[in-house]
Amino acid sequence: MYEYFYSLKERPFAITPNPRFVYLSQRHQDALAHLLYGVGTGGSGGFVQLTGEVGTGKTTLCRVVLEQVPENTQVALILNPTYSPPELLRAICTELEVSLPDQADSLQALHEALNQHLLKAHADGQRVVLIVDEAQNMSRESLEQIRLLTNLETATDKLLQILLLGQPELRSVLARPELRQLAQRITARFHLDPLNRDETALYVRHRLAVAGAPRCPFTEDGLRALFEVSDGVPRLINIIADRALTAGYVEERDRIDARLVRAAAREVAGEDEEDGSGWLRGLVAVAAVLAVLGGGGWIGWLMIEAGEQESVNSRPAWQAVIADATAASAWSEAAMAWPGLSRDDISRSCLTPGTTVGGVACLALRGNWAYIAQINLPVIVRLAPDASGVAPHVLLVGIEEDQLLLRHAGQHFRAPMRQIDRRWLGDFYVIWPDSGQILRRGDQSDSVAQMKSLATLLEREPWTGAMDERFDAEFERWVEGFQRRNGLRDDGMIGPATRLFLKAPHVDGPSLSLAPQGD
Repeated sequence: MYEYFYSLKERPFAITPNPRFVYLSQRHQDALAHLLYGVGTGGSGGFVQLTGEVGTGKTTLCRVVLEQVPENTQVALILNPTYSPPELLRAICTELEVSLPDQADSLQALHEALNQHLLKAHADGQRVVLIVDEAQNMSRESLEQIRLLTNLETATDKLLQILLLGQPELRSVLARPELRQLAQRITARFHLDPLNRDETALYVRHRLAVAGAPRCPFTEDGLRALFEVSDGVPRLINIIADRALTAGYVEERDRIDARLVRAAAREVAGEDEEDGSGWLRGLVAVAAVLAVLGGGGWIGWLMIEAGEQESVNSRPAWQAVIADATAASAWSEAAMAWPGLSRDDISRSCLTPGTTVGGVACLALRGNWAYIAQINLPVIVRLAPDASGVAPHVLLVGIEEDQLLLRHAGQHFRAPMRQIDRRWLGDFYVIWPDSGQILRRGDQSDSVAQMKSLATLLEREPWTGAMDERFDAEFERWVEGFQRRNGLRDDGMIGPATRLFLKAPHVDGPSLSLAPQGD
């Protein structure tokens, strides 16, 4: 009902977990790190435990993890843990697509089938992860069955990593004496607290920005009231904020203040209004009827007549650029920035990042503006998808104090960094010309000598060894250290990504227009 009134492309406060809207506070980042640790090493096969109050974002974090698991990872996600032990094993086998014999009804048969699948996955270089949500509802027998799964192992490795997510009661459950063997195998624990007041404001602004809001309709006192009535629990924030926006739409209020927020909270809690009128419930009901009658009724019609022309005419140029920026247009702009590179080769390379196609290398990275400034090449910034699910792509060619210089349709546009921040989750592509050649220990060529020459120019830990054409053991060790310092795979070989960070593309290529960044 209120989307058009507040210039939104979609509802920003739906309570269904949507990784696109996720806001990672510091505590959520820490919780995510624990989960990714469990997906990765898991403490050599131990459990990772994440607890938090209802609505603090555990399931949403789980969805984020599922989007970030490496390609060589199989995940079994159990959302209904109230199974008996045989039902639990069968559910895990179903999630992992394990072929079961016709008469696999006993625990032993299910256990053996799962073990064979895990052994094969391990032999194929696959990691298998089990995630159990709402684990506080598991029976003691099922928890014991989960513990027994950690006994599946080879001589050197555990075959299954296990993550347990649940409400705070899970800690009490695992503290029982009869479950002490399981508790002893928990290698990492984290409790997810609600957001604080500042984080609540940032959370609200973030979700509104992802939904396309040009500004936050909540006043400062409205945001403070939203924190007070929700206690910083994201799910409650969503429900109350959605209700407050609906009320603001009905009253045709451009700003949502504390009064509207508190009234929305009382409505959500089922409490009567202080004056006994129940005005909010009635207005929301009227708005719902008007939305059905005539696509929004007279209120919507008045908003279109009075507000549409102003919103179109006053939209800054950079907003029009973002609205029109597609991946295809970004590839074209990148080809113009790198004369000699083909748009088609750029698009094919970036559709499979990490590959080199037609002499074009494309690397998908994640970071902040300072990290992009350090790379010092034009990059394609990938923004959060819009209501249709399409993610705008725009070529960034400069960073000037608190402004970003974007290139689109052959023209340059300045955009406020903070405004773009609201749509940007840190994803970007670096494109540069590269042969795809891999240099390794034992090679001897002019290319090796060129890499050594570039390595001597680094500010931090430059190459100080022999300047010749030999890729020897000493240079291999230096390359491995350089790769670790730059977050690359430390294989000791020089490929496109390593050449990028050695500044090879910078010799004859374009650089960002840089100026000191503002606060």
